[in-house]
Amino acid sequence: MEKKDLKPGIVFHYFEEVCQVPRPSKKEDKIRAYLLDFAEKHGLSAKSDEAGNVLITKPATVGKEHLKTVILQSHMDMVCEKNKDTQHNFETDPIETYIDGEWLRAKGTTLGADNGIGVATELAILASDEIEHGPIQCLFTVDEETGLTGAFALKEGFMEGDILINLDSEDEGELFIGCAGGAGTTAMFPCTMTAAPEGYFFFRVAVKGLTGGHSGDDINKNRANANKLLNRYLVQLMQKYDLRLCEIDGGNLHNAIPREAHAVCAVPMKDKESVRVDLNVYLSEIENEYAVTEPNLELELESESPRAEVMDGEQMKRFLLSIYAVHNGVYAMSQDIAGLVETSSNLASVKQGEGYIKVVTSQRSSILSSRVDMSQMVSAAFVLGGASVETGDGYPGWKPNPSSEILHIAVESYKRLFGVEPKVKAIHAGLECGLFLEKYPSLDMVSFGPTLRGVHSPDERMLIPTVDKFWRHLLDVLVHIPAKA
Repeated sequence: MEKKDLKPGIVFHYFEEVCQVPRPSKKEDKIRAYLLDFAEKHGLSAKSDEAGNVLITKPATVGKEHLKTVILQSHMDMVCEKNKDTQHNFETDPIETYIDGEWLRAKGTTLGADNGIGVATELAILASDEIEHGPIQCLFTVDEETGLTGAFALKEGFMEGDILINLDSEDEGELFIGCAGGAGTTAMFPCTMTAAPEGYFFFRVAVKGLTGGHSGDDINKNRANANKLLNRYLVQLMQKYDLRLCEIDGGNLHNAIPREAHAVCAVPMKDKESVRVDLNVYLSEIENEYAVTEPNLELELESESPRAEVMDGEQMKRFLLSIYAVHNGVYAMSQDIAGLVETSSNLASVKQGEGYIKVVTSQRSSILSSRVDMSQMVSAAFVLGGASVETGDGYPGWKPNPSSEILHIAVESYKRLFGVEPKVKAIHAGLECGLFLEKYPSLDMVSFGPTLRGVHSPDERMLIPTVDKFWRHLLDVLVHIPAKA
């Protein structure tokens, strides 16, 4: 199969176009210009707000003017992750896609189907003259991945609609009617550097090859966290030898499970061989623990040139023990919805700067008080280690409404098309819907999309046959939108 043969052709055409436009979070100027130019070329009304969100309006097809107005929504930005050996500039280079069996992938980078496929689907509907629908508004928001700033900044009156269909879900055949709220907790540890001791063996230890993934969708899949695995080894060494820490770095994005981390350390020369033996023992242990979820796990140790400075010993101890103590992963499962993660935390990144080490974490929960408690728990572990800590305001969850009219329409449509009942679920990941409800409390909402896997990592892929099912389902829903009251 070649890309030109993919179905539906119009959706994949626009997805490929979107892949040519750089669109990192907070740097959406190029994709915004593309969207506004698209609207002009197709004679459609378009506008952009101060935050950079774009709204394109398309009139109803003849005979459908009496239907309720539907807002189709997706976000412009994408998570920009690549493999270490991949040469790619996300601010200038297009995403290179290829077909792998039934999956569409990217060469060494995130694919950006989260949420490029939603953008492409909206463009396909806007461009087509053959689709029946009532009045439509297409909303494209900015910076969903790193702060939901586009949704936060959306003002009352920017859009006008009765129903909102969010196109940012990742499991075909599942309809989402709720999501978790979340917040980020950031710790700043003091990192005073002192003269390195004489007669020490310097080495670099690295964790790599992990699966990674979305810190909401994938947090319950027992995937290893590179920061946690590295820290665990360093704490073991600290308890046995006179360990000194020179450098540490791991993870990148607050909403991604970190796949790689490394540290540069030193131990007395007499312990040189012992740390290698310890590494092999530790590697055997974690390979056994993650035999199913992390088949490509690697732990490497290599000699390093002596460094002039090491971290203050007491600060290092407090820092490493705090990272060891802080919760990572699922904390509680929902008591209302079987299989739904209720509360979790992700140790997202560890970055060393001049005089400090910055640790970024994110907490999620479908219950606000539980999210606050989780953030305070994480904060406590960091404060005990001597860090200054700040938790952001966060974003609200989206409370499920099982009696939703658009949900009923979407369920009946799916049954009619495919002969099976779709699953109705809530999601542990964050969606922008909760923020939309704050500004537009009367909106009736549902979220669905094609099947994506490995999002927020270079393993991101989209199951090609599900795009056609998602497309057919969406078009059938649009035909059956009820009339305005």
